[in-house]
Amino acid sequence: MRSSHLNQSSVLIVSDDTEFSRSVVARWQTERHVPEITLIASGVCHAGSAAGYQIVILGPVRTGSPATILAFLRISSSSVVIYVAEDQTDVALFRAEHPYVLVVPRHDGWAGTLILISSEALRRTEAAGRAQRAEKLALESQGQATLGKYMLEMRPSVNNALTSVLGNADLLLLEPGYMSAESRDQIETIHTMALRLNEIMQRFSSLAAEMRAGEKDSQAETEVVSLRVDAG
Repeated sequence: MRSSHLNQSSVLIVSDDTEFSRSVVARWQTERHVPEITLIASGVCHAGSAAGYQIVILGPVRTGSPATILAFLRISSSSVVIYVAEDQTDVALFRAEHPYVLVVPRHDGWAGTLILISSEALRRTEAAGRAQRAEKLALESQGQATLGKYMLEMRPSVNNALTSVLGNADLLLLEPGYMSAESRDQIETIHTMALRLNEIMQRFSSLAAEMRAGEKDSQAETEVVSLRVDAG
């Protein structure tokens, strides 16, 4: 069973109490943002069940103890785990033995408390995910910038090598009598490929010039804005 969802957040509810699961889903559907919710019974829960879910909520179960199931789910998952405890007298002990689990006692208003804690956990998880993606993009951009800088530095050497290849190929092609037809075809291929490489390098040079011009324009605009702010 899955609820309709407005974003990519995902929640797994493990419980053998259908009324518990129904209450959680119904309460969440009154919120502005509803995650994708999957319901499973404890009997079909296994070590990989929590994979891909941001939140795992454990309610009343008949198969195995809550502690055993939570440890089982924790094996291969980095999900935030929330346990809705029936017996409030064991809450403190449970928190001490399982510090990675968020425990919500099942008293009056428990559903609201559960949704509040879960929503905050989802926001933090999504924020951490955005930060990781931004860091990855920054590293990729840094790598590309390093590669681009290296290509700019090597451009004169590459152009010199291409000029030499083209010049020697031209000289050989001017004396067709000294080579076989097969050798001439091979030299013509070398000449053609060298011309293509030269064209690529010319395009790269044009792109580099455009980028430098863009940086100058951007810097000039920044200086104009700065002057206006200072004058204001």
